[in-house]
Amino acid sequence: MKITISKDFETIARLNKSIHDIHAKLYPEYFKPYEENEIKATFEKLIQNEHFMFFILEEKEQTIGYIWIEIRDFPENAFKMGYQSIYLHQISLIEAERKKGYGTLIMKYIEDLAKKLEIDLIELDYWVDNKVAECFYEKNHFVKYREFVHKRI
Repeated sequence: MKITISKDFETIARLNKSIHDIHAKLYPEYFKPYEENEIKATFEKLIQNEHFMFFILEEKEQTIGYIWIEIRDFPENAFKMGYQSIYLHQISLIEAERKKGYGTLIMKYIEDLAKKLEIDLIELDYWVDNKVAECFYEKNHFVKYREFVHKRI
Protein backbone atom coordinates (compact mmCIF):
# COMPACT_ATOMS: atom_id res chain seq x y z
CA MET A 1 0.00 0.00 0.00
CA LYS A 2 1.23 3.46 -0.90
CA ILE A 3 0.47 6.37 1.46
CA THR A 4 1.06 9.92 0.26
CA ILE A 5 0.27 13.29 1.74
CA SER A 6 -2.39 15.04 -0.31
CA LYS A 7 -4.35 18.26 -0.73
CA ASP A 8 -6.76 16.62 -3.19
CA PHE A 9 -9.97 17.63 -1.42
CA GLU A 10 -12.16 16.27 -4.21
CA THR A 11 -10.79 12.74 -3.85
CA ILE A 12 -10.92 12.94 -0.05
CA ALA A 13 -14.55 14.15 -0.20
CA ARG A 14 -15.47 11.25 -2.48
CA LEU A 15 -13.70 8.75 -0.20
CA ASN A 16 -15.43 10.27 2.84
CA LYS A 17 -18.79 8.88 1.70
CA SER A 18 -18.25 5.38 3.11
CA ILE A 19 -17.30 6.61 6.60
CA HIS A 20 -19.94 9.35 6.56
CA ASP A 21 -22.63 6.83 5.63
CA ILE A 22 -21.67 4.69 8.65
CA HIS A 23 -21.98 7.71 10.94
CA ALA A 24 -25.29 8.79 9.40
CA LYS A 25 -26.72 5.28 9.75
CA LEU A 26 -25.64 4.94 13.40
CA TYR A 27 -26.53 8.50 14.42
CA PRO A 28 -29.09 10.07 12.06
CA GLU A 29 -29.93 12.64 14.73
CA TYR A 30 -26.40 14.07 14.41
CA PHE A 31 -25.28 13.36 10.83
CA LYS A 32 -26.85 14.67 7.66
CA PRO A 33 -27.04 12.40 4.61
CA TYR A 34 -23.87 12.59 2.52
CA GLU A 35 -24.01 15.50 0.09
CA GLU A 36 -20.97 15.48 -2.16
CA ASN A 37 -20.78 19.19 -3.02
CA GLU A 38 -21.16 20.28 0.62
CA ILE A 39 -18.59 17.75 1.79
CA LYS A 40 -16.22 18.78 -1.01
CA ALA A 41 -16.50 22.47 -0.04
CA THR A 42 -15.88 21.57 3.60
CA PHE A 43 -12.78 19.53 2.83
CA GLU A 44 -11.50 22.30 0.54
CA LYS A 45 -11.48 24.59 3.61
CA LEU A 46 -10.22 21.97 6.08
CA ILE A 47 -7.26 21.08 3.89
CA GLN A 48 -5.94 24.63 4.28
CA ASN A 49 -5.57 24.26 8.06
CA GLU A 50 -1.84 24.00 8.80
CA HIS A 51 -2.46 21.60 11.68
CA PHE A 52 -4.35 19.08 9.53
CA MET A 53 -2.66 16.47 7.36
CA PHE A 54 -4.48 14.34 4.79
CA PHE A 55 -3.07 11.20 3.22
CA ILE A 56 -4.33 9.21 0.24
CA LEU A 57 -4.06 5.41 0.32
CA GLU A 58 -3.38 3.56 -2.91
CA GLU A 59 -3.10 -0.10 -3.77
CA LYS A 60 -2.22 -1.26 -7.29
CA GLU A 61 -2.73 2.31 -8.57
CA GLN A 62 -6.29 2.40 -7.19
CA THR A 63 -7.23 4.96 -4.53
CA ILE A 64 -8.70 2.96 -1.66
CA GLY A 65 -8.96 5.41 1.24
CA TYR A 66 -7.63 8.34 3.18
CA ILE A 67 -6.35 9.37 6.60
CA TRP A 68 -7.05 12.70 8.31
CA ILE A 69 -4.86 13.64 11.27
CA GLU A 70 -4.23 16.77 13.26
CA ILE A 71 -1.07 17.81 15.07
CA ARG A 72 -2.26 19.17 18.41
CA ASP A 73 -0.19 21.26 20.78
CA PHE A 74 -1.50 21.75 24.31
CA PRO A 75 0.55 24.29 26.26
CA GLU A 76 1.10 23.83 29.96
CA ASN A 77 -1.26 25.79 32.17
CA ALA A 78 -2.18 26.01 35.85
CA PHE A 79 -4.23 22.82 35.59
CA LYS A 80 -2.45 20.53 33.16
CA MET A 81 0.94 19.57 31.88
CA GLY A 82 1.67 20.58 28.30
CA TYR A 83 1.86 17.96 25.57
CA GLN A 84 1.59 17.29 21.86
CA SER A 85 -0.43 14.61 20.16
CA ILE A 86 -1.43 13.34 16.80
CA TYR A 87 -5.20 13.30 16.74
CA LEU A 88 -6.66 10.81 14.30
CA HIS A 89 -9.86 12.34 12.93
CA GLN A 90 -10.68 9.68 10.35
CA ILE A 91 -9.48 6.57 8.61
CA SER A 92 -11.65 5.70 5.64
CA LEU A 93 -11.27 2.64 3.43
CA ILE A 94 -13.59 1.73 0.61
CA GLU A 95 -15.79 -1.22 1.53
CA ALA A 96 -14.09 -3.69 -0.82
CA GLU A 97 -10.70 -3.10 0.84
CA ARG A 98 -11.73 -3.56 4.47
CA LYS A 99 -10.59 -6.53 6.56
CA LYS A 100 -7.43 -7.00 4.47
CA GLY A 101 -4.90 -5.68 7.00
CA TYR A 102 -4.72 -2.15 5.62
CA GLY A 103 -5.96 -0.65 8.89
CA THR A 104 -3.03 -2.19 10.75
CA LEU A 105 -0.62 -0.82 8.13
CA ILE A 106 -2.22 2.61 8.48
CA MET A 107 -1.81 2.57 12.25
CA LYS A 108 1.85 1.57 11.87
CA TYR A 109 2.31 4.47 9.43
CA ILE A 110 0.77 6.93 11.91
CA GLU A 111 2.94 5.56 14.74
CA ASP A 112 6.07 5.94 12.60
CA LEU A 113 5.02 9.50 11.70
CA ALA A 114 4.53 10.30 15.40
CA LYS A 115 8.01 9.00 16.19
CA LYS A 116 9.49 11.03 13.32
CA LEU A 117 7.77 14.16 14.68
CA GLU A 118 8.88 13.25 18.23
CA ILE A 119 5.28 13.01 19.41
CA ASP A 120 4.59 10.18 21.84
CA LEU A 121 0.79 10.23 21.93
CA ILE A 122 -1.86 9.33 19.36
CA GLU A 123 -5.42 10.22 20.31
CA LEU A 124 -8.77 9.56 18.69
CA ASP A 125 -12.41 9.05 19.46
CA TYR A 126 -15.14 6.98 17.91
CA TRP A 127 -18.89 6.70 18.30
CA VAL A 128 -19.83 4.19 20.98
CA ASP A 129 -22.15 2.18 18.70
CA ASN A 130 -19.39 1.73 16.12
CA LYS A 131 -18.31 -1.71 17.34
CA VAL A 132 -16.08 -2.25 14.31
CA ALA A 133 -14.03 0.82 15.27
CA GLU A 134 -13.97 -0.20 18.93
CA CYS A 135 -12.59 -3.66 18.11
CA PHE A 136 -10.08 -2.25 15.64
CA TYR A 137 -8.64 0.28 18.09
CA GLU A 138 -8.52 -2.25 20.93
CA LYS A 139 -6.67 -4.64 18.61
CA ASN A 140 -4.19 -1.83 17.94
CA HIS A 141 -3.60 -1.32 21.70
CA PHE A 142 -5.52 1.90 22.22
CA VAL A 143 -6.84 2.29 25.76
CA LYS A 144 -9.68 4.40 27.07
CA TYR A 145 -8.63 7.12 29.46
CA ARG A 146 -11.61 9.45 29.34
CA GLU A 147 -15.35 9.05 28.79
CA PHE A 148 -17.49 11.60 27.00
CA VAL A 149 -21.14 11.47 28.08
CA HIS A 150 -24.30 13.42 27.42
CA LYS A 151 -27.88 13.69 28.57
CA ARG A 152 -30.63 14.75 26.21
CA ILE A 153 -33.40 16.77 27.86
